[in-house]
Amino acid sequence: MNIRYATMADLDDIASVESVCFPVLEAATKEEFEQRIKYFGNHFWLMFDEGKLIAFVDGFVTDEANLTDEMYENASMHNENGAWQMIFGVNTLPEYRRCGYAKELIKKAILDAREQNRRGLVLTCKESLVPYYSKFGFVDEGITDKSTHGNVLWHQMRLDFELRNNGVKQI
Repeated sequence: MNIRYATMADLDDIASVESVCFPVLEAATKEEFEQRIKYFGNHFWLMFDEGKLIAFVDGFVTDEANLTDEMYENASMHNENGAWQMIFGVNTLPEYRRCGYAKELIKKAILDAREQNRRGLVLTCKESLVPYYSKFGFVDEGITDKSTHGNVLWHQMRLDFELRNNGVKQI
């Protein structure tokens, strides 16, 4: 499997995968992805199987410590020199799930954040996914009041390199 960063040529495929992976109220639009790629295409990790986009992770960088709803909608808030790598979405086409592809993309995002001297990564997820992200060293900070994206209760999770510094089992 090939992992690379996004370009505008990937826009249609990214929007298509997102529409399959998330309900309408939670999914980013093609227009939002166009802005995201424009501002932070190098913070999209795309995985391909023989030229077909099968999975991706995306999110921007900021000095803000918490993920907010405004971040999903306003790609211009990206700050390439920011401390925190936010993760907006982890997407895998249904027929490719449970094969470890998302795991590889998340590990690559974590590796890139370390190499870029970020403080860590932040994501939000539904309660059922808290154990999954915990395997990577993310710590559940509980239900966030900063995001009600898609009218859902989100748990904010954080991987803080300064606090954790590899005291967590790596997968």
